[in-house]
Amino acid sequence: MSTEYGRIGTEVAQSFRNNNGIFTPKDIYELDAENKWTNFGQLELIQTQSASNVNALDFTSIQESTYNIHFITVTNFQATGSSTGGKIELFESGVIETGSVYHYYYQERDNGTGADTENRSTSSTGTGIDYDFDPATPRNNYFYLYNAGDSTKYTFYNFMYTGMNNGGHVYKFGGGVLPQASVVDGFRIQSSNTNNINIDSVSLYGIRTF
Repeated sequence: MSTEYGRIGTEVAQSFRNNNGIFTPKDIYELDAENKWTNFGQLELIQTQSASNVNALDFTSIQESTYNIHFITVTNFQATGSSTGGKIELFESGVIETGSVYHYYYQERDNGTGADTENRSTSSTGTGIDYDFDPATPRNNYFYLYNAGDSTKYTFYNFMYTGMNNGGHVYKFGGGVLPQASVVDGFRIQSSNTNNINIDSVSLYGIRTF
């Protein structure tokens, strides 16, 4: 790979957010492979896990110093018993926050019962997927987390889930915040009771913004 990029006799060091010179397609390809090409908004896979008959699934290395925004996909989240909810709890500097401190708001539509639901809390023990399950009906979710690695800011999130319940389609969307300025360096998908959960896959991505 050329380090001159059209600058005769001058070598220019390249890094993410600091690309200088004239680039050929080959230069861009090689810089991108070395994670030195500035490409904001790209999804970069950090980790994928699955859950089989467990009460919780932890992600404890989310690279929060590299990524200011995280994107999480949850595929086929299913409970092993009825009336089982799910939620996400956050790790702050390696310690899981289990207190009733999370804020959330959501709207839900259940096409099986015809019910429209609106709910909110400023004293929840978790975020995002706090719904009840029929064991035979898996759900699918995605989440965005913001500011996880910034010790001076709150960590915000928004989410959406969809699935089947009561013979009809269910979907929910909303968001919230952990109203504590702290470094969030992990998260846990947690069952709401002693019933366990199965999840085909949970994929964690970082989004390049800085």
